[in-house]
Amino acid sequence: MTDSPPSSLIAPATRATLERAATLLRAGELVAFPTETVYGLGADAANPAAVAKIFAAKGRPANHPVIVHVAAAEDFAFWAREIPAAASKLIARFCPGPLTLILPRAAHVSDAVTGGQDSVGIRMPSHPVARRLLQAFAAQGGRGIAAPSANRFGHVSPTTAQHVADDLEDRVAMIVDGGSCEHGIESTIIALTGDAPLLLRPGSLPLIALEATLGVPLRHPDRSRAAADTADGSATPRAPGTLASHYAPRTPAELVNAETLAAVSSRYHREGKRVAALLRTAHAPERAAHTLIAPVDVSGYAHMLYAALRALDAHGDDVLLIEDVPASAEWLAVRDRLLKATYQEIRN
Repeated sequence: MTDSPPSSLIAPATRATLERAATLLRAGELVAFPTETVYGLGADAANPAAVAKIFAAKGRPANHPVIVHVAAAEDFAFWAREIPAAASKLIARFCPGPLTLILPRAAHVSDAVTGGQDSVGIRMPSHPVARRLLQAFAAQGGRGIAAPSANRFGHVSPTTAQHVADDLEDRVAMIVDGGSCEHGIESTIIALTGDAPLLLRPGSLPLIALEATLGVPLRHPDRSRAAADTADGSATPRAPGTLASHYAPRTPAELVNAETLAAVSSRYHREGKRVAALLRTAHAPERAAHTLIAPVDVSGYAHMLYAALRALDAHGDDVLLIEDVPASAEWLAVRDRLLKATYQEIRN
């Protein structure tokens, strides 16, 4: 959803491309690739110098952990020193898929991957291109690919190959094109390092299904502690994407109730500001410079959310008003992303 010219680094996901991508990863280079959630910025997870390139490319604080992507369920045991029974249940039910497990790290896992913590995030993506890349990487001796989202730190995650090029073209060796990501928001993250399973980040997986598999309710993180996380990334998060400000467009964004959106837009117009709006059910404000209409269903909304934020951000307006979504369990993950994108600015 941009007018950028196609990047020469974007390559179709052919067998030859994936073999070359695996070779580049083994050589310590960065390769961006699609998953079912968002595009990842990949490096050889067993090579600390390669993982350090991820942080340099993104401008990411070194104390932020990255997720290790693996090809098969048995690979979890290489990265974790133990696999609790709860983890085995979740792996059997939801992997491959948009689920990340935080587990006790194995002794050989580097601080570059874990952010210096005693735990490691691991997931097995279901995207066919990601799986083929991981298999090609394993065939060359690789054990896992460390991959946060392929964008500048704190900004809107990429869901197409061109989004990656727009952010990181001069910082990666290759961008593997797998089309538009299916889910469009990041994986669900569950920590299994304490007495009870802890939901660190909601994602596409329904909580009711996760809890049914676990047989116990998921605990939620201490919101007072989460509120102390800072936008500059100085706090040390348990997992990626858990700071209070994240997934943010460059245009200042506000989450606004549908009933008051027109009035808020009019006030900004009187102040001489250009307004962009991302709507779901509200009518387009009369004087909005740019508007996009999102699907009313949660899966459709999630699929297009980041592309819509990037498209509206590209216009360079003064403020972006986002119509609020339902505060229900079904919309938990989407609303989490909107709250972080607007740094919890809600106008009632």
